[in-house]
Amino acid sequence: MARLVMKFGGTSVADIDRIRVVARHVKREVDAGHQVAVVVSAMAGTTNQLVEWTREASPLHDAREYDTVVSSGEQVTSGLLAIVLQSMGVSARSWQGWQIPLRTDETHGSARIGGIENSLLVSRLEENQVAVVAGFQGISDSGRITTFGRGGSDTSAVAIAAAINADRCDIYTDVDGVYTSDPRIVSAATRLERVSYEEMLELASLGAKVLQTRSVEMAMKYGVRMMVRSSFEDPESLAPAFEEGNGGVGTLVCDEDEIVEKHVVSGITYSRDEAKITLLEVQDQPGVSAQIFGPLADANINVDMIVQNVSANGKQTDITFTVPVTDFERARDVITPLKNKLGYSDLLGATDIVKVSVIGVGMRSHAGVAAQMFKALADKNINIQAISTSEIKISVLIEAVYTELAVRTLHSVYGLDMN
Repeated sequence: MARLVMKFGGTSVADIDRIRVVARHVKREVDAGHQVAVVVSAMAGTTNQLVEWTREASPLHDAREYDTVVSSGEQVTSGLLAIVLQSMGVSARSWQGWQIPLRTDETHGSARIGGIENSLLVSRLEENQVAVVAGFQGISDSGRITTFGRGGSDTSAVAIAAAINADRCDIYTDVDGVYTSDPRIVSAATRLERVSYEEMLELASLGAKVLQTRSVEMAMKYGVRMMVRSSFEDPESLAPAFEEGNGGVGTLVCDEDEIVEKHVVSGITYSRDEAKITLLEVQDQPGVSAQIFGPLADANINVDMIVQNVSANGKQTDITFTVPVTDFERARDVITPLKNKLGYSDLLGATDIVKVSVIGVGMRSHAGVAAQMFKALADKNINIQAISTSEIKISVLIEAVYTELAVRTLHSVYGLDMN
């Protein structure tokens, strides 16, 4: 018997019929003798509607009341799933974040988890009662409901898995695992059987939408093994978790030590959510970078790639950096008033760009990965506008029109196409 956390996203619980399918997935694990906690998101589209209503009520609404409203979607789902499970003869009870309780800080809309009191939850699991937990929410020290930001149910699931010492946290979504690239662009993309926490963190942050970045960070910190699985498979066609056969269908996110054969490159991602800003002929002197990026940080604008080219005379430099496309106008508004102070001659901006990334833990022990990437893109006449690297990833900025060509080319070059 194992202890298992199962998380189901919005598309998996989109309506009552889908909730019945989810209940069958849960019953399969219960019938196998596992102790099961389930974490659910709001039904597809519900959170968007709740957010829209709060904005209609008042554009400058109280963040505490915002959390009260948007957290209600998960409450509805948890209650409905508990009812369906009970109708199938499965002992189940719904739990809200404050009932566990799941403690957080006071940052409404993007709260951080401080701790989880697990004694009551564990005792119910040991009585073989399924705990159906509303994801995305907790309670602050002041007794107010808090939420974790969009996609926060993944974080809830991993946090609960860590708190109850679960053997695994299964994230059910609309795909059957993590792929080497987006199958909609690369028909030859294949499902990865295993991927390390570090690789998954890079994949999630660089464009792969399968898992929320915060949840992967937490899983890595606490050693929670995660399995990405599909809720759209016939529940009876899958073997229970931890069993041989179809019980293993999905992608296991785990420690690098659990992966025997490490590929040089595990995946190719892309992100269209990028905008580029270039400052021309900035005075090249100490403190200039701080004067540019300090105000951006104060405005809570995240800067990603930074490229600096110093002129031949050593007195001026061009600085290029990227920001989320949603922050493009705000970033320009922050930098424009600083023109006289920084002494730049012009500010150029572009949103028709994309960031393409190559990711793999095998890069640590293999040379020439970057050169191979640059040559492959050059052979297709794709110009690289900026480069960013880490120990296990290389990202380049290119024109958006070349996205599909670049992704397919790199997927093939690194031997990721299906055999």
